[in-house]
Amino acid sequence: MQEHEIEKMSKKLEEMLDPSVRPSGVRGPRLVEKGKAKPVRRQYHDENMSYSADGLAMACLAPMIVLLIIFAQRGIFPFGEASFLRTDMYHQYAPFFSEFKYKLANGGSLLYSWDIGMGINFSALYAYYLASPLNWLILLCPKGLIIEFMTYMIVLKTGLSGLSFAWYLKKHCKSDTFGVAYFGIFYALSGYMAAYSWNIMWLDCIVLLPLIMLGLEKLVHEKKGVLYCVTLGLSILSNYYISIMICIFMVVYFICLLILEKKKSRKHVAVVCVQFGVYSLIAGGLAAAVLLPEIFALQMTASGDFSFPQTFTSYFSIFDMIARHIANVQTEIGLDHWPNIYCGTAVLMFFLLYLQCRQIKVREKAVYCGLLLFFFASFSMNIPNFIWHGFHYPNSLPCRQSFIYIALILTACFRAYQNLKDTAWRQIGMSFLGAVGFVVMAEKLVDAEHFHFIVFYVAILYLALYTGFLYLYKKTQVSRYAIAFAALALVCVESAVNMAVTSITTTNRTSYTRNDKDIESLMDEVMPSDDFFRVEKVDRKSKNDGAWEHFPSVSLFSSVANADLSQFFKYLGCESSTNAYSITGSTPLVDMLFAVRYGLYEEIPEAPWKKEVASSGDVYLYENQYVLPLGFVVPEDFETQWHYTLNNPAEVQNDFSAVFDAGPVLREVLGENIGTSYHVTVEQDGEYYAYITNKRIDDVTAIVGDNTKSFSNVKRGYMLELGYCYERTNISLDTPEDGQTMSAHIYRVDENALQKVYSTLEKEGWHLTEWRDSYLAGKITVRKNKLLFTTIPYDKGWTVKVDGQEVETRKIADTFLGIELSAGEHEITMEYEPEGFILGIWISTGSLVLLLIFIAAGRILKKEEEIKAGTADRAGRTHRIGTEKEGQRKESDSEDAEKKTGGMFGFLKSWREERYQEKGKEDSQDGSEEETEERQRSAERGRRWKERGDAVSVNPVEAAGAQIEEMAVLRADEEILDAEKCLRVEEKTEDIEQESLEVEELDGYEESEMDNQEKESQER
Repeated sequence: MQEHEIEKMSKKLEEMLDPSVRPSGVRGPRLVEKGKAKPVRRQYHDENMSYSADGLAMACLAPMIVLLIIFAQRGIFPFGEASFLRTDMYHQYAPFFSEFKYKLANGGSLLYSWDIGMGINFSALYAYYLASPLNWLILLCPKGLIIEFMTYMIVLKTGLSGLSFAWYLKKHCKSDTFGVAYFGIFYALSGYMAAYSWNIMWLDCIVLLPLIMLGLEKLVHEKKGVLYCVTLGLSILSNYYISIMICIFMVVYFICLLILEKKKSRKHVAVVCVQFGVYSLIAGGLAAAVLLPEIFALQMTASGDFSFPQTFTSYFSIFDMIARHIANVQTEIGLDHWPNIYCGTAVLMFFLLYLQCRQIKVREKAVYCGLLLFFFASFSMNIPNFIWHGFHYPNSLPCRQSFIYIALILTACFRAYQNLKDTAWRQIGMSFLGAVGFVVMAEKLVDAEHFHFIVFYVAILYLALYTGFLYLYKKTQVSRYAIAFAALALVCVESAVNMAVTSITTTNRTSYTRNDKDIESLMDEVMPSDDFFRVEKVDRKSKNDGAWEHFPSVSLFSSVANADLSQFFKYLGCESSTNAYSITGSTPLVDMLFAVRYGLYEEIPEAPWKKEVASSGDVYLYENQYVLPLGFVVPEDFETQWHYTLNNPAEVQNDFSAVFDAGPVLREVLGENIGTSYHVTVEQDGEYYAYITNKRIDDVTAIVGDNTKSFSNVKRGYMLELGYCYERTNISLDTPEDGQTMSAHIYRVDENALQKVYSTLEKEGWHLTEWRDSYLAGKITVRKNKLLFTTIPYDKGWTVKVDGQEVETRKIADTFLGIELSAGEHEITMEYEPEGFILGIWISTGSLVLLLIFIAAGRILKKEEEIKAGTADRAGRTHRIGTEKEGQRKESDSEDAEKKTGGMFGFLKSWREERYQEKGKEDSQDGSEEETEERQRSAERGRRWKERGDAVSVNPVEAAGAQIEEMAVLRADEEILDAEKCLRVEEKTEDIEQESLEVEELDGYEESEMDNQEKESQER
C-alpha cells in the first residue's frame, strides 16, 4: 500500500472519531472524555425479536390480566363478596347454567325441563343459551361456584378472542411482528366486549370469527375449505343467533375476496363458488342436531312473526358513529341504536396511515373502505339493521354485529402498522394532525349524552403518546424492545381504563345466594313425589328461580318463551311480556289450575286455604288446599263455553267458574275514585286483589291498613295482590304519575265458589304414577266422553298413548295440550322428543361423514399427485441411467475395437493415459500445498487481529492506527499472493504447451503409422 493512501485513510478515520469535524449524517462513537469512548448502542430491528410467540402470548394473557385486575378492584369473588351478575346474567344465565349443571350431575334429560316456565323444551333453551362446548366443563365445577364458573369463563373467552385475532393477523398478513399483540388486545377489550362481555353465550362467536375469516380466505386462495367449514359449524352450534350475522358477513366477504383475487379463469371462480356453497351447507348441517329443534321452537315464540319495515329511516350520522371510536365513551345497551365500536383511539390515526400507505394496493383500500361504509349503513339505517338481527329489531342491546366491523378496521390498521418502516415521518405527522382535528370537531359537533367532555382531552393525550412511540421507532436508536413493551403498556392501560369506566358492574353475591340451602332442605321434604305438582317462590330474585333452585315452577324469562302461553297468562291477570311470564298476579283459582301445590314465603301468609308444611331459616313452605292434578277433564265443548279472551282477567276467571256451575270466584267491592287515588273500606274478611284499567299508569302504591305495597310494570295488566284483609280495613291505591286518573277495580276471593270448582274438576283428574323430565304416566277414570285438559304447554314433540295406542293431541285455549277421551278407565303415557331432533341428528351425521369423505378424498388426491411426481422423477432417473449405461456400452465397444487393432495404437493410448494421471497428481499436490499455505496465512492474520482487538476498547485512535497498519499488511500479503499466483500460472502454461507438443508428436506418429498400414494392405 502506498504511503499517501494510508495517510488519506487515517485522516478520514480521525474525522469520523472527532465530533467537532464529523460531517452531518456520519455517525460514530462519541468521545466522552479524553482517552475514553462511549460504547456504541446496539440497534435492534424487528427481525431480531421473537415476535410471533411473544405477540400471540400477550394477545391472550394481557386481556385476561386486565379483567382480573378490575375484578380485584371491584371486589368480585374471590376478591370480595361482589359478583359480575349483570343484566341477563342475573335473571337468565345463572339459573340456566344451574339447571344444566343439575341435569348433568343427576342424569336428567337435556330434552325437557319442568323447572322452567310450566315445562319447556330444554333442547331449544340449550341451543340458545348453553350450546358452547366449553360449558360442559361445568360438570367439574362445585355446585356453589356456578356464578364464578360463568364469570371466569368470560375471562378465558376474552383471552381466547385476543389470541384468535392475533393469529388471524399473523396468517392473513404473513407477519411475525410483535404488533399483533396490540391489535389482539384491542379486539378482546373493545367497546363491544365492554358492553356485552357479560353475554357469555355470544363470546364463542367472537372467538371464532377471525378463524372463520381465515378459513374463507384459504378456501378462496387455496381451495381448502375444511378450516372454514369446521369453524363456521362450531360457531352455529355455539350460538345460532350471532352466527346469523357471521353468515351474512361471510357472503359479503366472499364477494370481496373474489374482487381482491388476481385475475382468475371463469372455471376457477365457478369451482370456488361451488366449494363455498357446499362447505357452508355442511357447516350448517354439522350443527343441525342442535339447530333444527331450536328452529321449530322459535316458531312458537314472539320472534316467530315479523313484519318487514315499509319506510327507510336513519338514526344518526356517520360522523357521530366514528366518534364512538374515542375511549371511555359510555356503552349503549338500551333501546337506542348506537354501535359500541371502540377498539383503541389509535385507530383514528392508523386508518389515515392505511389510506396513505403506498405499499397497499388501491383495490384493497377500496374494498375495505366499502365494507366499513356498508357497516355504517347497517348501524344507522332501519332496514339493514332489521336484516342483520335476523329480521327483527333488537329489544335493547343494539348493533350486535359491530364486532365484525371492529375486526375489519383493526385488520386495516394493522396493514398500516406493518408498513411503518416504509412510511415517511411526514405521513405520520399528517395522520396525527388529522386524528386530533377529528377529535376537536367531535367535541364541538357531537352532543350525545354518552360523551363526557373529558374523553376528548384524554383521546388527544393517547394520540400524542402513540405518535411519540412512532417517533422513537423511526428517528432514534432506542431499543426496539423498550419501545415495544412501552407501547404494550399503553395499549393495556387504555383498554383497562375504558373497560373499567364503561363496564364491569357488580351485584351482591351474598344476597343472590341467600336462602339457597334453606330452600334446598325444604324441597327435600316434598320431593320426589309420585304425583305431579308445581312450586312457586313468592319473594323471588328472578322469574327463573325454579331453574336456580331445581323445583317445578311456573314463571319464566327467556327468549324461547312460548308466545301463546305469555298471552294466556295475560288473559288470566298474571304478569307477562314478550319473552316472559310469571305467577305474579295469580289468584287461588290460577294456582289451582296450574297445579301450584306449594309456595315458598319469607313472610307468613294468612289465607285459610294455605297450610304450613315446614320451615328453614327465614323461609316457610306452605301447601295450597285447592290444587288440581296436571290433567283434568272438561266438557267437549269447553272452548266454546269459556270466553278466556275477555279484557278483564277477573271476568275471565269468573267465566271459567260459570262453566262448572259455580258462582264468581272474584267478587267486586265498590270503592270511591278521587283523582289519582282509589279508596275502599273492607266489609268482609278475605283475600283481596286490584285490577287497574288505566293502561297509562305504570306504578301504583297500595296502602292496606298499616302496610304499604309498591307495584311496578302495572301496564302489563296483572292483578295486584293486596293480601288478606279483615273487616273495616281501609285500602287506598295511588299513583305518582300526574294527570292520570286511578281507574281501578277491587275484588275479594269467594272461597265457596273456589271450593265448588275444585270439587267438580278433581273428581276426574289424571293422577300420575311416574313422572320424569321427558316421560309421564298415570291413570284416569272418565264417566262419559270428555276432553282431558292438561296444563302442559302445547308442543308437537309430545307423543301420547292411551291404553298403549298412540292418539292425536289438540291445542286447548290456543295454549295447552289436550286429548279426547272416551268413557272408562284409561292409562295414559306421554313421552317427549323435540320436533326435528332425530332429523337433525341424521343431518349432522351425514354432514360429518361428507366432510370426512372430502378430507379423505383431498388426502388421496394429494398422495396421487405426489406419486405422479415421484413416478416422473423415477422415469427421469431411469432415462438418465439408461443413457449413461448406453454411453458406457459404446465406450466399452470402442475399447474392444482398439484392443483388436493392437499394435502401436494400444501402446500410445495407454502411455497417454498414464501421462495424464501423473499430471493430475502433480496438480493436486500443488493445490494441497497452496491450501496449506493459505490456512497458515489465515491463522497468522487471526492472531494479528486478536492482538489488536484489545486496543479497540482502550483508545479509538490507537484502534484506528492498528486498523490502518493491518490494512497495509493485508495489502502486502495480497501483493505476495498475486505474485505467487502469477508464477504458478506461468508454470502451468509452460506445462500445457509442452504437453501439447508431445500430443502433436504422438498424433503425427499415429498418422504415419496408419499410412504405412494402409500401404501394406494395398500391396497385399
